[in-house]
Amino acid sequence: MAEVLVLVEHVDGAVKKVTLELLTLARSLGEPSAVFVGSAAGNGGADNAKAKLAEYGAAKIYVAGDSELESYLVAPKAEVLAQIVASSSPAAVLIPSTPEGKEVAGRLAVKLDSGVITDAVGVDDGFTARQSIFGGAFNVSSTVSRGTPIITVRPNSTAPEPSPAAGAEEQVSVTLPDTAKQAKVLDRVTEKKGGRPELTEAAIVVSGGRGLGDGSNFALIEKLADSLGAAVGASRAATDAGWYPHTNQVGQTGKTVSPQLYMAIGISGAIQHRAGMQTSKTIVAINKDPEAPIFELVDFGIVGDLFNVVPQLTDDIEKRHSS
Repeated sequence: MAEVLVLVEHVDGAVKKVTLELLTLARSLGEPSAVFVGSAAGNGGADNAKAKLAEYGAAKIYVAGDSELESYLVAPKAEVLAQIVASSSPAAVLIPSTPEGKEVAGRLAVKLDSGVITDAVGVDDGFTARQSIFGGAFNVSSTVSRGTPIITVRPNSTAPEPSPAAGAEEQVSVTLPDTAKQAKVLDRVTEKKGGRPELTEAAIVVSGGRGLGDGSNFALIEKLADSLGAAVGASRAATDAGWYPHTNQVGQTGKTVSPQLYMAIGISGAIQHRAGMQTSKTIVAINKDPEAPIFELVDFGIVGDLFNVVPQLTDDIEKRHSS
């Protein structure tokens, strides 16, 4: 089977869910090989990741463990991938469609003189990428006509499924050119995180929208989310208004989520938002407008004033937890 490279996204060696999704997708296209860039051992190293990568189908794990690679932004990953492509001639390269991933893909495409497709929601035989465009109104299929296909895939486009493989490790040594050293990391600060799960990896997501009327009312969303152990999302209207950080935006121009339960509160359900959450397993909406487009998509809908419904719902959930 043809080799398909998957760039590993990780935090201190903890493999992100999107990588497991890409390994699952790669198995339908060829033989997956994971590419891990980071310290080879210890904290943040491939030693922490190898078992997980093998569990989800990585037949081979390329490890670029030189500590120098962590001293510079983005460019080293493109250099590592370019070297592996030159030596192993894979059928394609799959990269997470994150801001960093898309920059890596662009740099790699230039180095390889290859075509690149971004924001795919699926990849079929022949490495035909499926994309959802214009807020999910249209689906298009695209192929790379030149060089090695480089495709970035949106998180939560594929359900990760384990399929144990050998996970044979192969060390990769890369000498960085001066052009890859122009943006250097001078310091790292660990961001203080709360107790909520990361948005794209959460099993439950509670999102608020324009119907909240004011940013201070997101406290209702946060309290409900905390009672469920959920992540907090927001519509584009809410983030554009400055009510909640853009990093929490769910939608075509934000993050794509596919949790077990998605709750849309005070969100009308414009196409842009639906494109980012419509694959959720169960969708619940609370909106006072019975004609809101979101109700066309839901499994359960509540027509009512969110300022009455949400506090009652939160209280009832908390009572069940305490009983």
